[in-house]
Amino acid sequence: MLTLGKAYRLSRCATADGKFVMLALDHRNNLRRAMAPDDPDRVSYEEMATFKEELTRALSPAASGILLDPEYGLAAAIAGNAIDPQCGLLVAVEETGYTGVPTARESKILPGWSVEKVARAGAAGVKLLIYYHPQAATAAAQEALVEEVGESCRRYEMPFFLEPLSFSLDPEAKRLSSSEKRRVVVETARRLTPLGVDVLKAEFPLNIDEEPDQRVWLEACQELSAASRAPWVLLSAGVSFERFVEQTRVACQAGASGVLAGRAVWKEAVTMEPAARQAFFLSTARKRMLELGGVVGEYGKPWTDFHPDLKSQATPEWYARF
Repeated sequence: MLTLGKAYRLSRCATADGKFVMLALDHRNNLRRAMAPDDPDRVSYEEMATFKEELTRALSPAASGILLDPEYGLAAAIAGNAIDPQCGLLVAVEETGYTGVPTARESKILPGWSVEKVARAGAAGVKLLIYYHPQAATAAAQEALVEEVGESCRRYEMPFFLEPLSFSLDPEAKRLSSSEKRRVVVETARRLTPLGVDVLKAEFPLNIDEEPDQRVWLEACQELSAASRAPWVLLSAGVSFERFVEQTRVACQAGASGVLAGRAVWKEAVTMEPAARQAFFLSTARKRMLELGGVVGEYGKPWTDFHPDLKSQATPEWYARF
């Protein structure tokens, strides 16, 4: 049962009709590599923080929520008063990247950071990214990490957004085939969403370059919806904006509750000069968020549909049991 504290914070991240049109801006190493492909290490803290603050200020008015990282985005956005008051704040807790070999990846909480600190910072939710394959040697350890974060989120009444990313167990394969990705993404939702997860941030459950038939897309997304015990939102994974709109429509028709969109909205801006970048944020990127909002608004499933029992908690003595 979703508690009232979590429910209120979830509502801060959603539209008035209970759908998620959220912007992902918690990128760290991959953003640095995009900004300076030949020498990522030369990208300074100030450059990263400025990019995130400017994007937050430009796009948070068009988003129901924004996801920031604690290393570069959070402090700059708060100190710069860049987050629109109507936009819910999610904050990542994981250390970027993974430890271990590529076929047995393990995620960790960012040293010096925690769910408690996210709550103290005033956020409306916590996001954990993990690398997960149900048959990986590290699967049990990754599941234990999800449970640990889930318990902390229960303690602090923080909605828990989980972002599992799949990977191949074949050291010769850079990615899963489309059919295996479908199986892994669906099984991941089945295994992990019961572990205290409030919203699943899911990959599209197949490779669209291998499978162009949108009827198959719909079937795969319906399978994902059936497997998830929590509302789910779609991540963009760097696909083109046009393709992401197509994915969003199909995912929402199949039961998704919205998007947590990143590079599909803003990736062209990373190598622009400041003036051009700002113009892009305020025109193209903002229009993209509004377009996604229209698609989600028309087809998405409200997160409140998953919690019809919320009103049963509004009793005369609820506060004594809270």
